[in-house]
Amino acid sequence: MMKIIKKIFFAGIIILLFLQFFQPARNMDKGQAPSSDFLQVYKAPINIQRILLNSCYDCHSNNTTYPFYAYIQPVSYFLEKHINKGKQELNFNEWGNYSNRKKENKLRGIKEQIENSKMPLPSYLMIHKSAKLSLEEKKVILRWLDSINPTE
Repeated sequence: MMKIIKKIFFAGIIILLFLQFFQPARNMDKGQAPSSDFLQVYKAPINIQRILLNSCYDCHSNNTTYPFYAYIQPVSYFLEKHINKGKQELNFNEWGNYSNRKKENKLRGIKEQIENSKMPLPSYLMIHKSAKLSLEEKKVILRWLDSINPTE
């Protein structure tokens, strides 16, 4: 019985080591933000930029800052899947390419997510504690979002 457990254990380790050779494409488009970027379109003040870059852009832009564990399979697969889903829902880098109607809907959604503390996701906050929005940060962002015209 012990021999079987050892064989299964070693087979598992070999499979995990083998998986390390297969890494998903990374969400990294480093460089200047495109002119279609949300922060560029609305000329966001530096305090708003800092908050959104810290709390939202890893999953909702074309630029993710990856932690060390993102390079370990199968974690990297699940992380990349999560990022792609976040970008599909809202990509701040593509904001200027959205229709006016979509911008209005997305802006309303952003406000609701922040007001209801649904974003950033609790699973993201477990490891990225600094991304948690304080009550003051929420107020600042919501006030600024109320001041912008989504169809600009």
